[in-house]
Amino acid sequence: MSDIYESAANSLGLFSSPCLTKVELRLTCKGISDRDALSKPDPCVVLKMQSHGQWMEVDRTEVIRSCVNPTYSKVFTLDFYFEEVQRLRFELYDINSGYNGLKEADFLGSVECTLGQIISQRKLSKALLRPGGTVGKAIITISAEELTGNDDYIELSFSARKLDDKDFFSKSDPFLEIYRLNDDATLQLVYRTETVMNNLNPVWKTFKVSLNSLCSGDHDRKLQCTVWDWDSNGKHDYIGEFEATFKEMRGAIDGRQVQWPCINPKYKVKKKNYKNSGIVILNQCKIIKMHSFLDYIMGGCQIQFTVAIDFTASNGDPRNSCSLHYIHPYQPNEYLKALVAVGEICQDYDSDKMFPAFGFGARIPPDYKVSHDFAVNFNEENPECAGIQGVVEAYQACLPKLQLYGPTNIAPIIQKVANSASQAVHTKEAMQYFILLILTDGVITDMADTREAIVQASHLPMSVIIVGIGNADFGDMQMLDGDDGILRSPKGEPVVRDIVQFVPFRNFKHASPAALAKSVLAEVPNQVIDYYNSKGIKPKVPSQYQSSRPFGP
Repeated sequence: MSDIYESAANSLGLFSSPCLTKVELRLTCKGISDRDALSKPDPCVVLKMQSHGQWMEVDRTEVIRSCVNPTYSKVFTLDFYFEEVQRLRFELYDINSGYNGLKEADFLGSVECTLGQIISQRKLSKALLRPGGTVGKAIITISAEELTGNDDYIELSFSARKLDDKDFFSKSDPFLEIYRLNDDATLQLVYRTETVMNNLNPVWKTFKVSLNSLCSGDHDRKLQCTVWDWDSNGKHDYIGEFEATFKEMRGAIDGRQVQWPCINPKYKVKKKNYKNSGIVILNQCKIIKMHSFLDYIMGGCQIQFTVAIDFTASNGDPRNSCSLHYIHPYQPNEYLKALVAVGEICQDYDSDKMFPAFGFGARIPPDYKVSHDFAVNFNEENPECAGIQGVVEAYQACLPKLQLYGPTNIAPIIQKVANSASQAVHTKEAMQYFILLILTDGVITDMADTREAIVQASHLPMSVIIVGIGNADFGDMQMLDGDDGILRSPKGEPVVRDIVQFVPFRNFKHASPAALAKSVLAEVPNQVIDYYNSKGIKPKVPSQYQSSRPFGP
């Protein structure tokens, strides 16, 4: 089993570039100027990382309304590679109050640095460079903390009752902040809940934080918890606070409630019969053991790799040398290059090396009706090909028999693989994870159905990789990453986890096949971990796992 992992890891370049550690980054900003004289900014920071000369979005903070000095609750978790220069760019936006995306947002400026600089200084403060390159007054401060040893996550569910009413015409709009007391006596924001409007007995959403974030692994470390009444002008009213430790919170592990009186020290001094400003209740505390990608692979989890190829007419007649599907006697086309680069890595994680291969957007024999999910080997009962070489041969053999047509619909093929993935869900074991590689030359025409299919697939053990072939404008494809960082179905339902990776092949035209593979597959290990950890599915230990099939060479 370890040989398989090793060969795959070597081909991905994982061992030549070992991830030394995971690092958590936290952000604060000071002195953001008001672009709009009538209102304060609603700031959000987008983190980008440079990859092959392109700035790729990694993640973004929450939006904090009406605030010139925001402290963000969002934590960015990055892998740190000692021998690589990892260039980061923090972009500050003022978000349009009615719209959370970046389309309508004002770009206020950015800060660039390397991850190594942040780690070596532990806390890096830089002035914002405004559009046009002038230095602004705003300062972004980035703090780094290494995740050492304990990767466990804690899931917490808080509520409160009988909180003080701070509003004249309605009830308070409470939110809770949890701060960790550091060794140097400073306070570090760990988490800020959402605001529950007009409610003195709020129930806040369950949230997850790493044990490292919460208390640096010290169960007796003091945590300061403050309840505020939210105000739209950013001047929130103080309701009260209490001190806790993770040791106390663990009392809620077996289903019991842990309660703290919420105290306003001023009222305690002034009011004779003052008891408290409400009670805060921890209803649930769960410790979630985090397992690694290697744990699942070593425990027998198989990567089920499926490929889907675009055979729409926009690719050009395969007999013409200008066609994206042209089969050159000595030079593989872009479809073949992308297929081989990604497929050769995935096949190392699959014991039988049999890969289903489908096509879409062509008229197929015998009746030449348009199909969006036909088997490339024309065997609907068994669309599997033997190894990546088998997929290549089936692709080359089918081209002369097809009529390239359209439209470019990819929802049917996503649904087809999702049906297979849903069968794996019933086993409640980490035995099969599905990767669908879609190779397409243009903007998809069934975007609404595709978004719906991806949202449904996000509940399943499955990832979708889309590689854009040719020189089309793939701008709309970025929509699959969601404008506000979260892809939603047409009905507004969000993905439960990010499962889509889109890369234009042209970005890698002059790079090695390994560079393309590394880029599109980089997210897969974390997507596998996120899925199984969220379902509470543990990897089997290698001794429990006995393969019924020998691994191919």
